Amino acid sequence: MRPLVRDAGDADREAVRRIYNEGIADRIATLDEELKTQADIVAWFEAHTDRYAVLVVQDDAGAIVGWASLNPYSHRCAYRGVADLSIYVSRTARGCGIGSLLMEAIERRARDNEFHKIVLFMLAFNEPAQRLYRACGYREVGIFHEQGRLDGAFVHVTAMEKILT
Repeated sequence: MRPLVRDAGDADREAVRRIYNEGIADRIATLDEELKTQADIVAWFEAHTDRYAVLVVQDDAGAIVGWASLNPYSHRCAYRGVADLSIYVSRTARGCGIGSLLMEAIERRARDNEFHKIVLFMLAFNEPAQRLYRACGYREVGIFHEQGRLDGAFVHVTAMEKILT
């Protein structure tokens, strides 16, 4: 049976937090260094309304094994057609096609919500993510050298984009 991709609900908050915290602990998916609390995730979910969807993937056993979100790129009206993308997959489900399922579903949602383009920013050394995004038609825009700090060291961040129309 194929995993189910669906809209995230309140009951999924803890799974989203767990998976995101795995990304923080692994130090390849985000510049965040401190694990997120329940209150952090509640506030994050509250900011994802209207066009800014959060989707989850549920496996055959009913466990949430990944999530994706459309996030505001900018609050300036000129960028209304641009969404920022986040995708996180649980450690136990990485390399199993969950990221591709999420990409397909979140892009469909972005089109439905009248986004013209998706952008994303990732740690330049996150090779699995780069493979996923390239396979899904994203192109590298460039690298921000020493863009952020992770564990006290400056790291490069890669910017990628995909025009949806």
